[in-house]
Amino acid sequence: RATLTDVSGAWAVLGLMGPRSRALLKAVTGAALDGAACPFGTLTSLAIGAAPVRAARITYVGELGWELYVPVEFAAVVYEALVGGGAMHGLRDAGYYAMDSLRMEKAYRAWGHELTSDDTPLEAGLAFTVAWDKPGGFIGREALLRQRDTPLGKRLITFVLDDPDALLWGDEPIHHDGRTVGPATSPAYGHTIGGAVAMGYVQMPGAADPRVIADAKFELEIAGRRFAARGRLPAPYAPTAAR
Repeated sequence: RATLTDVSGAWAVLGLMGPRSRALLKAVTGAALDGAACPFGTLTSLAIGAAPVRAARITYVGELGWELYVPVEFAAVVYEALVGGGAMHGLRDAGYYAMDSLRMEKAYRAWGHELTSDDTPLEAGLAFTVAWDKPGGFIGREALLRQRDTPLGKRLITFVLDDPDALLWGDEPIHHDGRTVGPATSPAYGHTIGGAVAMGYVQMPGAADPRVIADAKFELEIAGRRFAARGRLPAPYAPTAAR
């Protein structure tokens, strides 16, 4: 027997992200938050004042940071503590457009955009997430194994436009060698890299070959005009995840 209880309404989530997030969080908790005590992808129990906090060391912006899971009755208290301690660290509130821009510079995929029922983990560049030897297998494993053993003709690519003033909105056609090879899935202006950035699936020979993509001449069409773009498989920002 099992009981499933929806506790979504009982918890709030505060995202604390950026290169100074560790210093700020340590200042308001006193807990050890170095890489050894709190590795990436782990969950740590903390206290901020009288509030119990579950701190997940993961972010959606390509920088150091945490998602703080807080009981709703303590959410305002924890937020005020972070704001109070964050003044000396340059803390700012940030909206979703800012997060979206940063996640695209880091080539983080989004459900409903880069990840849909029409795309496989291999095409999305997420083969490292597949448990190929999972006991009992999984639905679609044989088809995915067949795809793994053949050159991919479709792959998610990140693009940076040469024109820093170009403005993308989404679903722009991607052109290569005189033909349309796919649509842009997510666009933004990348303030860190200083130009328009987008992700999109392309269908072409060598779509999964970094050398082919790096040498290819792409164009993204915006309102009838074509803008030159550089395609790449690694993220434009911090591709080694050093940050």
